[in-house]
Amino acid sequence: MKTELANRRVLLFAIARDLVGADEVFVSVGLEPSAGEILLQLGEEFPELRVLLPTCRLAVDCEYVSSETLIKDTESELALIPPVSGG
Repeated sequence: MKTELANRRVLLFAIARDLVGADEVFVSVGLEPSAGEILLQLGEEFPELRVLLPTCRLAVDCEYVSSETLIKDTESELALIPPVSGG
């Protein structure tokens, strides 16, 4: 059985954007990927992010999600949020 893939847009911010050199990227994942699967695929398709990914969170429609969360809506806004420092 062939697995269907979808290209999902992921917005990048701060150092993630700087490492990749783009405000957004597209990753190929299954039709209902988990947040963890998206993070893994980001590391596969954009090796420059690998060092940063363990400290990042994925936001779906402006809300942080756990790595087990399934992302069923192909129109959901996905964003990779790196750690933020401030003072």
